[in-house]
Amino acid sequence: MKTRLSLLLGLGMLLVSFASCVKDQVDIQSYTEEEYAVLSQYLDLPREVVNYANPELPPHLRSSGFGGTTITNHGATLGRVLFYDTHLSADNSRSCASCHHQDKAMADARALSEGVNGNKTDRNALAIGNVRFYYFDRGFFWDERASSVEEQVRQTVSNHKEMGVDFDLLPQKLEGLPYYEILFKKAFGDSQITSDRIASALAQYVRSIISGHSKLDYAIEHDLGNNFWRIEQARLPSLTTLEQRGKDLYFAHCSSCHGNIIFLGLATANNGLDIEYADKGVGALTGNPSQFGLFKVPFLRNIALTAPYMHDGRFQTLEEVVEHYNSGIQPHPNLSSFLKNADGTPKRLNLSDEDKQALVAFLETLTDDSFLTDPAYADPFK
Repeated sequence: MKTRLSLLLGLGMLLVSFASCVKDQVDIQSYTEEEYAVLSQYLDLPREVVNYANPELPPHLRSSGFGGTTITNHGATLGRVLFYDTHLSADNSRSCASCHHQDKAMADARALSEGVNGNKTDRNALAIGNVRFYYFDRGFFWDERASSVEEQVRQTVSNHKEMGVDFDLLPQKLEGLPYYEILFKKAFGDSQITSDRIASALAQYVRSIISGHSKLDYAIEHDLGNNFWRIEQARLPSLTTLEQRGKDLYFAHCSSCHGNIIFLGLATANNGLDIEYADKGVGALTGNPSQFGLFKVPFLRNIALTAPYMHDGRFQTLEEVVEHYNSGIQPHPNLSSFLKNADGTPKRLNLSDEDKQALVAFLETLTDDSFLTDPAYADPFK
């Protein structure tokens, strides 16, 4: 009898403990009624936080990535709100999202974006996406002057042409906004707002922005499965004949710099846009003539949506970009070796009209329509 009673008591304690754990998990992953009532006055957030830390991805993108801070759901949620909040600019007119539009795959349709006080940015806004798959964060901006996402967001907010606020003074601007008291507490355990926490939350959100459901992703997952590493040589039945031809051309002429679509290739390169560069890219930072005209090699996911192209937005269409590599590469002294013949002259691909169409058709298979409307990346402000 005593043994049976002890067993029942033990079971009861176990159930209470389990219930407590479940409650803790619910509290961790959602808001109290009071918290949600306050947030709902300003923000259109779901009661259950978005799963930013472990999103559903196809097998070839299920890596946790390389380097950077750990992503938490509440940390990335806070980062999303910060990303869209115009309070991060000097005149409360611009946010990170002002230059990175979800319907443009987190890029800007302008060659040069509009910053505070009517200023124009110095370069075209790079699209944001799949940053967690960059090798060890690589570098950020066209000249890779920022070594991490945290540093990149600090420089962007502080840039006098872009958002114009001393990053270390941001906590003073954000204090008193009711939603941040709740969001910082959820993300970091208490409601203290610091510049490091702002940078961390923004970086978590930026790293959480992943596009992985394009037509090409579908083809890789369904036609190759765990053999996705064979993409270069493989025939992908899910692609059309024209798209398959474009894939073959991409791996013959483009992947040396841009990578295999899953991960990036080169960090920076001179792609022969000009013989004399007005904007010297990496060389403008270092003063090293051998780095004049070197710019970041961008990821190509959703590339069909991120026009205009190049660091100065000079090309309006993918067809123009393809034609540049086909016939327009200039003989700059720092031209990438991948774009030169054995005698040092610029390569001419001599693509047929059908080849050019095929290459564009393949690049269009990188468009992820679901990414453009995913509520996890949408403006949370009412």
